[in-house]
Amino acid sequence: MKRFFLALGGLAVLAVGWSQLSQNTTDTKPNDYTNWGEYLGGPDRSHYSALTQITPENVQNLTVAWTYSAPDSGQIQANPIIVDGVLYSVTPTVQAIALDAATGKEIWKFGSPTKQSLSTSRGVTYWQSSKPAATGEPEARILYTVGSLLYALDAKTGKPIPSFGQDGHVDLHEGLGEQAKDKFVISNTPGTIFEDLIIMPVRLSEGADAAPGHIRAFNVRTGKLAWIFHTIPQPGEYGYDTWPKDTYKNTDVGGANNWSGMSVDRPRGILYVPTGSAAFDFYGGNRKGSNLFANCLLALDARTGKRLWHFQAVHHDIWDRDFPAPPNLLTVTTKGSDGRPRRVDAVAQVTKSGHVLVFDRVTGKPLFPIKEMPMPKSDVPGEEAWPTQPVPTRPAPFARQNFTEADLNPYSEDRDTLLAQFRRSRKGTFQPLSRQGTFIYPGLDGGAEWGGAATDPNGIMYVNANEAAWLIALNQAPKQDELAHLTLGNRLYTTTCSSCHGAQRKGNAASGYPSLVNIGQRRDRAYVNQVISHGKGMMPGFAQLSTAEKQALVGFLFDDEKIEAGGQASKGSKAPFVPYKISGYTKFLDSKGLSGISPPWGTLNAIDLNTGEYLWKIPLGEEPELAKKGIRNTGSENYGGPVVTASGLLFIAATKDGKFRAFDKKTGKQLWETTLPAAGFATPATYQVGNKQYVVIACGGGKLGAKKGNQYVAFSLP
Repeated sequence: MKRFFLALGGLAVLAVGWSQLSQNTTDTKPNDYTNWGEYLGGPDRSHYSALTQITPENVQNLTVAWTYSAPDSGQIQANPIIVDGVLYSVTPTVQAIALDAATGKEIWKFGSPTKQSLSTSRGVTYWQSSKPAATGEPEARILYTVGSLLYALDAKTGKPIPSFGQDGHVDLHEGLGEQAKDKFVISNTPGTIFEDLIIMPVRLSEGADAAPGHIRAFNVRTGKLAWIFHTIPQPGEYGYDTWPKDTYKNTDVGGANNWSGMSVDRPRGILYVPTGSAAFDFYGGNRKGSNLFANCLLALDARTGKRLWHFQAVHHDIWDRDFPAPPNLLTVTTKGSDGRPRRVDAVAQVTKSGHVLVFDRVTGKPLFPIKEMPMPKSDVPGEEAWPTQPVPTRPAPFARQNFTEADLNPYSEDRDTLLAQFRRSRKGTFQPLSRQGTFIYPGLDGGAEWGGAATDPNGIMYVNANEAAWLIALNQAPKQDELAHLTLGNRLYTTTCSSCHGAQRKGNAASGYPSLVNIGQRRDRAYVNQVISHGKGMMPGFAQLSTAEKQALVGFLFDDEKIEAGGQASKGSKAPFVPYKISGYTKFLDSKGLSGISPPWGTLNAIDLNTGEYLWKIPLGEEPELAKKGIRNTGSENYGGPVVTASGLLFIAATKDGKFRAFDKKTGKQLWETTLPAAGFATPATYQVGNKQYVVIACGGGKLGAKKGNQYVAFSLP
């Protein structure tokens, strides 16, 4: 049964006799081959450059051309953009910067008038008008976010443009409704430009307190909301009957947002939007149904937001299987009904499960078969898992789909413990969560992750993958009356923080969740209050908490919560209640922090999307402690994507071993590597200034136990 739906009005005209025009026909800077003018290289998000100065034959001669040190340190997940010799990006605390792309010298830096952001950012968006502005306003703009605020900056000076929104910014809560006005809404990923519009990704809470993830376009010149597509449909809208009738009111269900970015076919005016799961992520008893338009690849009219077609990859998601990266736009060669080769403009979407979904860009028809397969039922009271799920038959998945006892880590010192965990836990594709624990594999970070895939004009996709298992249980959530004996701060910690940091506040460092024990000895109250309010890294903020509630939570964390005479503190605001919560975001690791399954733990793959066949597959990265013992080629967990060039090279960092590598894109053979000042958990960019080609990578470290950094490093030939 097909799970995609077409709105055919107007599409037939587009599909007949259309030749693909340049993707650069828009009011933005021409993305010629010397520039890297947009996030991930262009509107097609191909990570591809036509530059050829650096080749497989001379890449081993690369040396450091320049470095830039930011005034702060920590994760820099940004893919910088380069336009006419100027590099635009962000610092670890999300200050926008402009650098001379040939020297690394700072031209300007914009620090928000609000507090420095503790979130992460993947970069900025550049827009330039094709005609002079009548008002004399700047014709070139940098658009980027700090917290919930979208700023428009003068690209020459870095100063906010007063006519954009209110004093140069708009609030990304706009258009989400009254219920969402105090909820956590930020953006980690650059927006997508179409003519005078910027369409913004947003990141939300993943709990029952999440805002709705409606897709919204803003006018680049004025900041005004231009259109909105409701991902949780309202009465009378298509898909409304796939949710309970009042879900759109956003009382205890939200999400279905795009957080990972979008791509756009500018000549056709089609925007491609991958959406995430509905929230709460792991229990859907209060949102029974298939839940359109969560977990969908949406094709929208870029001018109006009207739905053209969609495909839902996970029905009624209870595994947090959101799309992790923007789709790639490319052209492939397939066989027509007459057996003759035909060129098809396609859109390819990578997934956390390690699959590639490939569709005709105009009609939404899959280019390889996708079958609806029966799936296990849930035995959690109140839950109704969807009876079938779509499974691509080709290409084969680029990450393992299951593992057995024989696949447990052979290098682990406590394999017996891993074996015991494995035997008492549930496993299998689309196995619903349970009280005893269920393996999600590939894990919550993929398969594919936010770095995304690269594609070249030959229809070849290059994608790096994670091979980590996560082990999660679904537990009964305590009701408010069961928490009545606790102080307000303890109650808030139990309901909002304990799933990640544990009931005893010890955290889970190996899975990325720090201990909060004795936090007062490491941080002051102002800092902790800011993290609670605005989030940090991938932790959401809790802006909906009142001042008194935040004070109580900080007091609990500092072990000096004030209790008013006569009993417990007030109960505070009433939060949405969901009857279950997860045991924690826990990776399946041994006592040394190594993966519980056998290598490879990270791979790099080349897939021919013309045929669905693999060209090569290799481990990516090494586990430093095992490498010291002579155990090599294990691969490692990785974050950040590749860049591919016309000369035949593939550049990628992404691994915690701190290496930056170049491969022969035809064979997968490694041709060059260097050690960065800190791990580059980011996607590189390549560009040309004058007669010289550069490759630049952000080196922020700060994940997977890697040390923090603060540098951008650019390489070139001598």
